[in-house]
Amino acid sequence: MKHVVSISLGSSKRNHKTIEQLGDQTFCIERIGTDGDKRCAIEMIKELDGKVDAFGLGGTDLYIYAGNKRYTFRESVEIAAAARLTPIVDGSGIKNTLERRVVRYLEQTQGIQFRNKPVLVVCAVDRFGLAETLTEAGSQTVFGDLMFGLGLQLPIRTMAGLARLARIVAPVVTKLPISWFYPTGDRQNEIKPRFSEYFAAADIIAGDFHFIRRNMPDHLAGKWIITNTVTGDDERLLQERGVHTLVTTTPDMGGRSFGTNTLEGVLVAMAGKRPEQLVVQDYERLLDELNIKPRVKQLV
Repeated sequence: MKHVVSISLGSSKRNHKTIEQLGDQTFCIERIGTDGDKRCAIEMIKELDGKVDAFGLGGTDLYIYAGNKRYTFRESVEIAAAARLTPIVDGSGIKNTLERRVVRYLEQTQGIQFRNKPVLVVCAVDRFGLAETLTEAGSQTVFGDLMFGLGLQLPIRTMAGLARLARIVAPVVTKLPISWFYPTGDRQNEIKPRFSEYFAAADIIAGDFHFIRRNMPDHLAGKWIITNTVTGDDERLLQERGVHTLVTTTPDMGGRSFGTNTLEGVLVAMAGKRPEQLVVQDYERLLDELNIKPRVKQLV
């Protein structure tokens, strides 16, 4: 049995463990939150290093992308460096693969027409592939990076604008503690609505679930949510707010969807290679072999 563990800076209340049969292999898949404690995350990785098949790094990113540029988070590199034997991934290796596929999947299986549809992407540099594919499909996209990351009411509406923002802001932001602009620890359990008019104007709300959850208004009647890392409690919360359909880019495993970092860890463990040895075509092949598809669930 292969063992994949996601070590997250997020809340320990969201911990989960499941046994899954994927292809011809059995996986123990586990998510362990450290409540925002970076030192605890480092020590846990050191303790499990060489004893598990792959680590996922959750509650933070190693990299964000915009255009053809990749930006590295200094704090995340420090955490990941604790893994000397076991490969560690943050999900960025499959985001550009997995999350591009979801738009085409929804067009083909759900009949969604994205052209001219208003879409709010809460943080596009974290979901660049999804943001770019939505734009290419003709959506009226609003990128909320400055709003939900930095609290500035400055919506971005083009991919060129996103790339310009990244060139200016990313070199600074990636040197700061993740907790300054991303909900970690118990902040993942808090909801403080901001910029509700942008939620109201969108038919589809897409991106990182913690950004969505922390900032969402009380009423989301008729909306579609495209996200991941959603627990059963999260589903009930979205249902109470009137969300019509929930789409998770990662499949249901043991009653919830895991983050992309966890699924990338599974694919790396299955391939038996280091992450740096895998390219987009490898991830595409593995996703097809395992028949990994988005989960679509109508809530109301």
